[in-house]
Amino acid sequence: MDANNTPLHNVAHVPFDKATDIPIDKAELLSTLLESLLYGKFSVNGKSYRTLDPEFRAQGFSLLMFGGTIWVLVTRRSTTQVNRMMLTAACALLLFSTAHLVIDVIRIAHGLILFRDTHPRGPIGYFSDASQWTFVSKSYVYTAQTLIGDGVILYRCYTVWQSKLVVILPTLLWCGVAATGIANPLKALKAGQGEVFGGCLWEWITSFYTSTFMANSLTTFLLAFRIWSVDRKITKLCGQQKSQLRSISRIIIDAGMIYSFTLLAALICFVNKSNSQYVILNMVTPIISITFYMVIIRVGLSHRPCQSDVYVPIRLLKHGR
Repeated sequence: MDANNTPLHNVAHVPFDKATDIPIDKAELLSTLLESLLYGKFSVNGKSYRTLDPEFRAQGFSLLMFGGTIWVLVTRRSTTQVNRMMLTAACALLLFSTAHLVIDVIRIAHGLILFRDTHPRGPIGYFSDASQWTFVSKSYVYTAQTLIGDGVILYRCYTVWQSKLVVILPTLLWCGVAATGIANPLKALKAGQGEVFGGCLWEWITSFYTSTFMANSLTTFLLAFRIWSVDRKITKLCGQQKSQLRSISRIIIDAGMIYSFTLLAALICFVNKSNSQYVILNMVTPIISITFYMVIIRVGLSHRPCQSDVYVPIRLLKHGR
């Protein structure tokens, strides 16, 4: 579960360093600002763009990267049919990331404006109150976003390996993410003051972050390794020094590292009882979308069906992009 959605009643009073930790109300405001930038800004080589050019490089942020993803799936597909599974996943990720941002904006308006003077403990009390509907709502939205993102990577892994045995452990980890993500908001509502970092809820939150971190890292490694091994066979068979699959492997590793390092940073902040976790965790939802879109766009733009050395392996990836 997103640590933003836990009743961190004591976080503002027991941070890892009272002198340097950011106040919870400022952390919420900053996190929402950064989340909105990741959601809506799009830049290519330092310049802003409002339209999609077939020759643009796949660098940008969530909202217009979604447009680039749809363009790639529809116009640069290697088959006669549009990949409906990836198209549905892209739309779902946009929907949940939008919902998450809307809830965060509502929380800011409630905590800093509407209930600033009426809540018993002011903004800090509001943002630490797990009974607020926004806590539970954004928690389930984040869980859904995580399950879709991790599920897509898991499906890509199965597609290129074509082996159920290989994906048994990642599937179990994904199920662990689902179980802990669904249970965490309910546990948070029942947790008493001071129980977040030392009771049952602590174990559930830690299990959630550990499961999603391990699931993403493991599936990314398996996927990249499979593509790398196929690339080696192609180079030996065709007598070429380099194939397009090597760049695809780097794309997958890049996306996996961005997501994994973000999760790791959030977990470290949570373990150290720092309000900085709010800043990082609100950014995770758009980052999940960004890494998903990034793989599809970069692989799609680099795909050349006429290149016989990579055509067959890329067809193996078509259901995962």
